[in-house]
Amino acid sequence: MEISLKYLPGGRAAASGNMMAQSDLDLKETALKEDLKFYFMNPCEKYRARHQIPWKLALQILKILMVTTQLIFFGLSNQLVVSFKEENTIAFKHLFLKGYSGVDEDDYSCSIYTQQDAYDSIFYVINQYKQLKNISLGTLGYEHEASGLKICKQQYKKGTMLPANDTMSIDVSTETECIFFKPQELAGKKAELKLNSSFFNLEFYRLIQVEISFKLKGIALQTIHARELPDCYAFQNTITFNNRAHSGKIKIYFDSDTDIQECKDWHIFGSVLQKNTQYILVFDGFVILSCVASLILCTRSIVLALRLQKRFVNFFLEKYKRHVCHADRLEFINGWYVLVIISDVMTIIGSILKMEIKAKVLILTMQASLPKVLRFCCCAGMIYLGYTFCGWIVLGPYHEKFEDLNTVAECLFSLVNGDDMFATFAQIQQKSTLVWVFSRLYLYSFISLFIYMILSLFIALITDSYDTIKKYQQSGFPVTDLHEFLKDHASVGYRKEQTSMPLICCCRRQESDDNLILIN
Repeated sequence: MEISLKYLPGGRAAASGNMMAQSDLDLKETALKEDLKFYFMNPCEKYRARHQIPWKLALQILKILMVTTQLIFFGLSNQLVVSFKEENTIAFKHLFLKGYSGVDEDDYSCSIYTQQDAYDSIFYVINQYKQLKNISLGTLGYEHEASGLKICKQQYKKGTMLPANDTMSIDVSTETECIFFKPQELAGKKAELKLNSSFFNLEFYRLIQVEISFKLKGIALQTIHARELPDCYAFQNTITFNNRAHSGKIKIYFDSDTDIQECKDWHIFGSVLQKNTQYILVFDGFVILSCVASLILCTRSIVLALRLQKRFVNFFLEKYKRHVCHADRLEFINGWYVLVIISDVMTIIGSILKMEIKAKVLILTMQASLPKVLRFCCCAGMIYLGYTFCGWIVLGPYHEKFEDLNTVAECLFSLVNGDDMFATFAQIQQKSTLVWVFSRLYLYSFISLFIYMILSLFIALITDSYDTIKKYQQSGFPVTDLHEFLKDHASVGYRKEQTSMPLICCCRRQESDDNLILIN
């Protein structure tokens, strides 16, 4: 080329070089526009253009079904755990609280009003603990020989109290004294000596509280009916006789903290449970594989999008001598891919830890066919379903309104209508600071989101207060540099013969689509 150009006049050589450069730039522009148009197509349009099967969309639908199934299985298993804990707590109250009616009086279980009732209630707990294996209907036992029943009394130091003379002398500093009973010694003489000791001579005018604590073990066999392996439980029970008010009424509190432990040595005969466990493990493996595949595909799409963005930015700078605005750069970053990647990572971790995180997708598939109200309801329903599963899984063990999926849905619907809000906040068990803080964030965010935002937007849609947005859509959105760059480019290169695909009805080619610019 250099040999031929040197014999040409300088002007013609420069013009020829400019024409070749312009021709290369035009070819580059055409290829870039076609790649941009194809990138901004939805899965159905990509299939019509190049017969490219939407693997990511199919994988997301499959993953949603698998993850939701896994979540339901985990929720049902967790519901059995909650039921077992609640039923054991009720059984413990009937076993160890004398005169328990079956219904808590307030935030405490029951109350007593005489000194004799106080002594009877304390010795009743000791006697029931002693006869536990003979009277309990459940699979309960003592933790081990070294553990036992611990009784502690907290009281003010010595003083005198003369209400008739309106005089008193008391040291407000407190002292705590404890006594311990082992299970094997309750039937011996050593236990009798302890029971007859001065420890049980209570001076009620300076008594603050008596606390009885003991630990029991149990095995949940009901999971076998659900074809799951049984779990072993440790119940840390505490009975508190609260006399802080010194009002003549001692409130009795019963608290049971449950810890799920893996059974150390178990033998279950029958192949049903073993096969079911293997099936669950295989299913969890498929969930992890689908999430890994989705993670790889979405990451690959983001990487390709960033490369395409770099091509567009360089070409724009080369041809128009100016930088692409930040808004056009963000057009290449698909927020759904980012959310799917985050969801996949959390789902993989949750599957390994036998937990579950909800998934999301399918909103964009309704964008061109269903009315806005239906799309809005579907989006709000997905958010509502996410809150329902989250409350069922996390708050189920700590709140009676979140024990099963149906009750959670009814409770949240009541909160949306402003019913029973204070009771829902007040009934959360304050056994864990983390759970208590999460419950507050969960309830506040749900109420704020649905009452002040989603419900208001729904009413706005019904009353047709979106006229401005509708007119804006009819007249057209502001044209950015990216849209202006693609506007005059015809959709050539993507015309394919008509094919039928029965499983994907949206991918059928329509004649009305031939002259459309396929930009999302």
